[in-house]
Amino acid sequence: MASGDVLSPEVEVFQQNGEVEGEVDGNFSDSPAASPNLNDLRPKLKAKRRAKRSPSKEDQQLPLTNGVNVSQLSRSKPRYDRKSRTSYGRGLPKKGGAGGKGVWGKPGCELDIDGVIDEKDPNYDSDAQGNYELETIAPELTPEEVEKTIKPVIQEYFEHGDTNEVAVTLGELNLGHKKHEIATHAVSMALDKHDSHREMTSRLISDLYGNILNQQEMATAFDSILDDLADLTLDTPDAPHVVGSFIARAVADDVLPPKYVTDYKGSGESTQTSEGSRLSEQMMAALDRAHVLLSMKHGMVRLDNVWGVGGGQRPVKYLIKKMNMLLREYLSSRDIQEATRCLVELEVPHFHHELVYEAVVTVLEAGSEQVGTAILMLLKSLADAIILTVDQMDRGFDRVFESMPDIVLDVPNAHTILERFSEECFKQGVINSRTKAKVPIRARKRFVSEGDGGRIKE
Repeated sequence: MASGDVLSPEVEVFQQNGEVEGEVDGNFSDSPAASPNLNDLRPKLKAKRRAKRSPSKEDQQLPLTNGVNVSQLSRSKPRYDRKSRTSYGRGLPKKGGAGGKGVWGKPGCELDIDGVIDEKDPNYDSDAQGNYELETIAPELTPEEVEKTIKPVIQEYFEHGDTNEVAVTLGELNLGHKKHEIATHAVSMALDKHDSHREMTSRLISDLYGNILNQQEMATAFDSILDDLADLTLDTPDAPHVVGSFIARAVADDVLPPKYVTDYKGSGESTQTSEGSRLSEQMMAALDRAHVLLSMKHGMVRLDNVWGVGGGQRPVKYLIKKMNMLLREYLSSRDIQEATRCLVELEVPHFHHELVYEAVVTVLEAGSEQVGTAILMLLKSLADAIILTVDQMDRGFDRVFESMPDIVLDVPNAHTILERFSEECFKQGVINSRTKAKVPIRARKRFVSEGDGGRIKE
């Protein structure tokens, strides 16, 4: 085949690898098998055509703009364009910029929100919520803070004696697992107090049980006291005796179970070490005291008065008798310290005016200068120690002044003795000028020798 010859379109021969397809031994064959279909030899490529959207009714109704349909113009815009695709409007974003995915919403829409209920929402405002409650959360107190907080409350309780106020005050504290420290500090502070304060402490423990403290916390408190009994004995030698009485009273008040004493005694007897034996001896003394009080006949009833009757609960006649005995013993021994101790043990500071009254009456009845000097020294000592207050001193002397008409019947020269004794008390600072001015002075009779014409003036 010459190079200038051109193959007809019906016959196309493709040469691959130096050979021409359809040629056999250099000769073309006319057989159908040897002559492949030229159409099959052409590469067939499938064209990708975009699917045409069928015109909708809206497109058919849209007007033409310069001969072009508006829908075709809208489809020619980018897909991310948020402007209106219709011919109407001013070209502003759709929905005022509030529509679409991933948008923050319409500008200023956060100002129209009435309130966000979700607390985790950044726009949540607790003040703007309608229904909400505020709870005060108090942090749990440390052991040092517990001691600094509880002791003033108990000390104040010894003054007013109101257990409800103590319960309210302690209920506001977050003591956590240290609630037993309330009973521990109360008993420890009552060891060096009088029996009246111990009675108040037992009453406080009984009232706090079930309200602030449970039985397990009460048992833990007394366990702590028994463990520290060796140190408490150094300050209060009779601490085992007092602690045993507290334990017995707690059992009688159903604060501790009856088996507390027996179980603790069994565990205490098993201590073998030298230090543990010394501690166990003191613990056993307290537990033995509690066991004896609980084992006596009608013990539960008698334990209500385990601390005796003290303070203002005693009858008035009993207190008057005690004060008269105190004065007689003082006049015999002249021991001011012993007399002071006996007066303080009565625990009736509101009734000290009775001692002043009985002391002044004793001076008037004795009529002796030695007795007057001794009574003056006692009153001055008590006044300097502020055991006898100015108010109690004034009330005692006022009672004497009011009783002078009856005293004069037994002691005719009572006015003279009282005037002399009051003058000495004023000089020593026992009474003030106001009390001295109240001393009654009896007007004496005037006779003829005084120039009254023989008449006796009444």
